[in-house]
Amino acid sequence: MAFWSSTSAFTSKVPRKILFMFTLSLSVTYLFYSLMSCYNSLQFPLQENHVYQARVVTEETTSVAFREKLYSTTTHAYIDEDLIYKTSTVQTVTGYVVSTVDHSEDAESKRRETEWVGTPLAHTEMIAGGLNAVSGREHQESSTIDDDLSRRVNCTPDYGVKKLPQAIIIGVKKGGTRALLEALRVHPDVRAVGVEPHFFDRNYEKGLDWYRDLMPSTLEGQITMEKTPSYFVTNSAPKRIHSMAKDTKLIIVVRNPVTRAISDYTQTLSKRPEIPTFEVLAFKNRTLGLIDASWSALRIGIYALHLESWMQYFPLSQIHFVSGERLIVDPGGELARVQDFLGLKRIVTDKHFYFNKTKGFPCLKKPEDSSAPRCLGKSKGRTHPKIDSDVIHRLHKFYKPFNMMFYQMTGQNFQWEQEEMQ
Repeated sequence: MAFWSSTSAFTSKVPRKILFMFTLSLSVTYLFYSLMSCYNSLQFPLQENHVYQARVVTEETTSVAFREKLYSTTTHAYIDEDLIYKTSTVQTVTGYVVSTVDHSEDAESKRRETEWVGTPLAHTEMIAGGLNAVSGREHQESSTIDDDLSRRVNCTPDYGVKKLPQAIIIGVKKGGTRALLEALRVHPDVRAVGVEPHFFDRNYEKGLDWYRDLMPSTLEGQITMEKTPSYFVTNSAPKRIHSMAKDTKLIIVVRNPVTRAISDYTQTLSKRPEIPTFEVLAFKNRTLGLIDASWSALRIGIYALHLESWMQYFPLSQIHFVSGERLIVDPGGELARVQDFLGLKRIVTDKHFYFNKTKGFPCLKKPEDSSAPRCLGKSKGRTHPKIDSDVIHRLHKFYKPFNMMFYQMTGQNFQWEQEEMQ
């Protein structure tokens, strides 16, 4: 009774409105702390769930997502020509019949060439330089060494695993192998080592583990590639590559053997200015017209001889031939055929190239993420020395039977004899 009497006395003294406000504030405060407690209890499990989900993402889903991002992004690179050489033996070849390619493909190639060369390109979309790059800086053009370019061109980070190459550019020196490789590296599904490993001709004793470790990491669906043009003229290379993987795809860039020999000599001359003239090295006896086929610059161009060694281990269906001449006048067409051969989607097309009239060669367009255009180093595109026309005529005559045999073996007519008539 005392408690209720005291309570009645208290409530009678305190206004009911103030009591109501006090009770309401206590209720709101309790509700606020209750909600905060619930939020904290919900927040941390959610964060843990995100961590768990991140952990269980499979490598396959990561690979798919990453490759989709690559496909949605236009990738560009810089193109130039790197050329490398080697040697073998000589045999006499006569009486071979020329086998020609489909004329419809030739017509299509010529149409593509005309359209591509004749299409103007805005100045802001172009970069100076190309397959015949020169030294110095011109029209905001800067040069870079091959190693630097190899780090810049292929944008795929080192995710995935390292694998032995499924495709190799095996030749030929001074044919346009560097130009082809750098154009292929624009493709998001191609991963290639920048330097030439020379594994199957110089470093074979180091073993396949050493060779594999040189390769870039690849995701599921990507192709690992390398290029070493001296493989084509190395007698032991076909068997060694076949022992590594008999299903390896081989790419050979060929060029008019006379032009190739002069380019080869030019490269050597730039390093050793004291060597004899081209004419002296090319002939055993110029008066009698005896060609010195033991000279490596000439021996490399006997393509049929070297190809015979490769066809002992690989069927023609696993060897793709790229015309070094068409790679200049119709790069999109040549790259389309190479991508088909490799089983790739045609990502690298005509739209990636423009024709630089000053240089006389195609270039790859400037990448979107680059602030300054770059081309390959000054070692590319040297000016050839003037060679006597009689020497060139004799060399064409020397190579003709070998060329005819090569046309028959490959089923393609590269039409090098027509160049002499022109």
